[in-house]
Amino acid sequence: MREYSRPVKVEISPDARLSDTVFARAAEEPSATMLRRQESGQWRDVTCKEFRDDVAAIAKGLIAAGVEHGDRVGLMSRTRYEWTAIDYAIWTVGGVTVPIYETSSEEQVEWILGNSGSKAVFVESAEHADRVRAVGAELPELKNIWEIEGSGLKEFKESGSEVTEETLEERRTTGTVDDLATLIYTSGTTGRPKGCELSHRNLLFTILNIIRGPLEKVFTVEGRSTLLFLPLAHSFARIIQVGCIESKTVMGHFPTTGPELIDTLGVYRPTFLLAVPRVFEKVFNKAEQKAVSEGRGKIFHAAADTAIAYSRALDTGGAGLGLRIKHAVFSKLVYGKILAAVGGRAEYSVSGGSALGERLGHFFRGVGLTIIEGYGLTETSAPTAVNSPELNKIGTVGRAFPGVSTRIDEDGEILIKGDHVMRGYWDNPKATEEAFDSEGWYRTGDLGALDEDGYLSITGRKKEIIVTAGGKNVAPAVIEDRIRGHALVSQCMVVGDNRNFISALITVDAEALEFWKKQNGKTGEVADLKDDPDLVAAIQGAVDDANKSVSRAESVRKFTILPVDFTEEGGQLTASLKVKRHIVVKQFGDEIEAIYSA
Repeated sequence: MREYSRPVKVEISPDARLSDTVFARAAEEPSATMLRRQESGQWRDVTCKEFRDDVAAIAKGLIAAGVEHGDRVGLMSRTRYEWTAIDYAIWTVGGVTVPIYETSSEEQVEWILGNSGSKAVFVESAEHADRVRAVGAELPELKNIWEIEGSGLKEFKESGSEVTEETLEERRTTGTVDDLATLIYTSGTTGRPKGCELSHRNLLFTILNIIRGPLEKVFTVEGRSTLLFLPLAHSFARIIQVGCIESKTVMGHFPTTGPELIDTLGVYRPTFLLAVPRVFEKVFNKAEQKAVSEGRGKIFHAAADTAIAYSRALDTGGAGLGLRIKHAVFSKLVYGKILAAVGGRAEYSVSGGSALGERLGHFFRGVGLTIIEGYGLTETSAPTAVNSPELNKIGTVGRAFPGVSTRIDEDGEILIKGDHVMRGYWDNPKATEEAFDSEGWYRTGDLGALDEDGYLSITGRKKEIIVTAGGKNVAPAVIEDRIRGHALVSQCMVVGDNRNFISALITVDAEALEFWKKQNGKTGEVADLKDDPDLVAAIQGAVDDANKSVSRAESVRKFTILPVDFTEEGGQLTASLKVKRHIVVKQFGDEIEAIYSA
């Protein structure tokens, strides 16, 4: 199949605005719980009226500060309740939210605020404010920096106390659904980040057709709730934020994916999760490590194999009696503990950002947590295709959601059409023109295939295609994702352009290494152990397993373990944890040359 389309389910009114639901729910059901926020270690319900009042107070402060319709306002903070309140307040006054990752450097802050022409910026802390002030001389349009922490946001709200409700409502209802809602800057794996122009229509069309389409079961379960812990500066978490507001899903915020997240999930007990594959890899690896350290490694591995077999059987008519009995036994011994680690109520999780891998997808579905993979880009308001609980084809990213068309071009590139596609790149007409073909299809830059049912599989990135000296085209994503799924591996980058064979640079996961050292009687850091025969053998096992998924010409013949991990601070990763391949090649050029000269 070369093209697949689905009819739209929800048409968006020309009068619709993202703020409508916040104000409507406050009027219709003021005492209903809309969000939860963590205060002094406890979760407190936030009613529809309380949230509306917070949004209104911030919006009045914006009006008092002179923020006009269409003005851009930066927002630099970790994921927290105030992020959502500020976002909706900016939309309430007709402004345009410009998210900035709280880890962004001074240079990145300068580019995003400067390129967007932001008039003001909200920052979480004094440290963030200092980062903005350090480049303030280069930002002549930036008039205000407002801090969230301490008394900053409270004082800001008070500054708008003279603005009337009538003035607020007049501002809120001015404009159309096609007004700009946000500028989200791409990760910038190559060159400067580009600002994707997303309108109120883009975001509402996307989420309403998803929550009343493929993810209806996720967003309509009784007592539904989720905990957002991915950065809201990323379009993936952002669209789920809008989905929670629109679907009456209670939403909480947590600022990190660190070790304390698991304990928080156990207390919050969400009905569904939003995560990237690395989170699931860590959950699996930690469960495995714990079982091995307690002498129950064989039981865990048998339970994992049973879960995978059980899930696979669901796609082929269901499990037989023997498999069902084994699955029931392991549900009590193993699976229940894994589910309890994420609160014990979650049946579904939505995963995006990169490929999860079939084995992990089947494992979690077999355990009782169905991971629903999807695919999209910042330019498409996050999702374009997504599986559903009822029709979850593991190993694919699902079908285009209602109102969206996908096409595979002659060279294998995925092309997209729909009202979720951005209107263009901010102040960059050349890049905008290049992003669309002559028929108006958006060029994703990704390579993929559609099966006979319209399910999309991602096979690589067009710009990342490696051409070996023998002329073989190799898409590195497939084997990189497989290698990265090993407990010891943090990052993997395949190289081999104009070389005789494919090789890989591999970094080691620091937490997993500590466990491995205890199990193998080793000491030292990665730099000391990178040539250790036992560690090399363990990584070789991951490479050998991954090589089974590709042809010999695409397989990794050699690899080297790097002494450091890829990080955002080191320049190798973007804020959304994508590898900057050109930077890695430059920084580790000697290591690459050593592979091919050995």
